[in-house]
Amino acid sequence: MTRVAATVAEYLDELPEDCREVISAVRKLIRRHLPAGYRESIEWGVISYEIPLRKYRYTYNGKPLCYVALAAQKNYCSLYLMSVYGDVKQTAWLKQEFKKAKKKLDMGKSCVRFRTLDDLPLDAIATIVASTPVDTFIARYEAVQKK
Repeated sequence: MTRVAATVAEYLDELPEDCREVISAVRKLIRRHLPAGYRESIEWGVISYEIPLRKYRYTYNGKPLCYVALAAQKNYCSLYLMSVYGDVKQTAWLKQEFKKAKKKLDMGKSCVRFRTLDDLPLDAIATIVASTPVDTFIARYEAVQKK
């Protein structure tokens, strides 16, 4: 789905009601557990939780460093967990949590695809979101960039 929204409110207003309810609930969970220092914005046409350029400007593309993103696609929703993408231990833990919750994990490198809230182990998502302070995420990013 192509979005033209400039703000999170506009983004949510563009969604069909059932999708808006799911995205809004996951957004609320993210905001409740997001470590200090990240900010919510619209970037890449999705809701993004990122490190502002005033805090860290040394990104490969000149854009804020994305930590988590949330998007409504045509047939599903996407939750982009960049800390999971960059950490094999978090990836293994998240897979284990889906299995324990008896939920099917539909995941790309950083993207967890879901249709309803019941598709997600919400406690595990909250734990992942809360797991990485800004300075730790920057340090991991810089370590990968040096390679």
